[in-house]
Amino acid sequence: MDKKPTGTPAGAEQLKSDLKAKTPGRFYVLYGEEDYLRRYYLEQLKRLLLDDLTADFNFHRLNPENFSVDLLADCMEALPMMAEHTMILAEDVDLFGVTDAERLCALLSDIPAYCTLALTYGEFKPDKRKRKLWDAIEKNAVLAEFRYQSESDLRAWIRRHFAHEKKTISPELCGYLLQQCGLSMTRLDAEIGKICAYSGAETVVRADIDAVVEPTLDAVVFQLTDALAARRFDDALKLLHTLLKMQNDAIPIVAAIGAQMRRLHAAKILLNEGKSAEELAQLCSMPSFAATKTMGQARRLSDGFCRKAVLLCCETDEQLKTSYGDEERLVELLILQLAEEARHD
Repeated sequence: MDKKPTGTPAGAEQLKSDLKAKTPGRFYVLYGEEDYLRRYYLEQLKRLLLDDLTADFNFHRLNPENFSVDLLADCMEALPMMAEHTMILAEDVDLFGVTDAERLCALLSDIPAYCTLALTYGEFKPDKRKRKLWDAIEKNAVLAEFRYQSESDLRAWIRRHFAHEKKTISPELCGYLLQQCGLSMTRLDAEIGKICAYSGAETVVRADIDAVVEPTLDAVVFQLTDALAARRFDDALKLLHTLLKMQNDAIPIVAAIGAQMRRLHAAKILLNEGKSAEELAQLCSMPSFAATKTMGQARRLSDGFCRKAVLLCCETDEQLKTSYGDEERLVELLILQLAEEARHD
């Protein structure tokens, strides 16, 4: 292979470098939780390798239904027609499940110079026990992982997207939008489009976001725990009913509430030790804006409430998974118990 073996952290940068230099490699594995970036760089690779006139002849698409080692070999051997390159895209194909692994290893180790093979996965789980096949992939492929971006990178990206639509948004509202949508660029892109279509002004305001953005499950749970911390118990119940409309299954709701209660407990412990929101963000792998707000919630609650809240969530989760009771009633009872604990906190 003409490409130097590339480790996971550097793989995405290697792909970007290849695209910028217009020197495509022969073998890429694109994977990771941030599907927006994965799709974007895959499309850039296709544009570099293919042209509109001959793409039908030189682009080969494989999937779990049609994949075979024979078909992969045929695609590799197909010479480019009226072009310099061919491209093979294999989506979510389990290479480690094939029967002819030895032949597959040989193919992956000797991809023709005119051909680029790109494998894509949302989650890439190589079976490293199959040593020869994993060695062939690790040695010859650029392993490009696309993770969720940092909060600072996302804030800059959000501002650029709004600027492209001739709109401005404040740093504070960038943080609020992230709180409502989470870190997925795919979701953010869709919600930014909705905001731009809704707002007729050059400057985006919070009312624009609240009017059209659909908050994530975690965002509503955060609002619910904030209502409990502020002793706004009627609001907490209203938010629970919002959650029940969003998610028919009660188990994910309780899991999300439980996760936030564990973060609150961790925040309380850190506060007692004089630690900062940055340390909570690192400990719980959460964005800094969410860590700061969680620290604010924890300041309004006692150690006893935080411990009891975690236990109540665990008990409700067990009841949901082991009984045939009314799920909605069990979740409502959890919120009432949490409210009662907060009322006497």
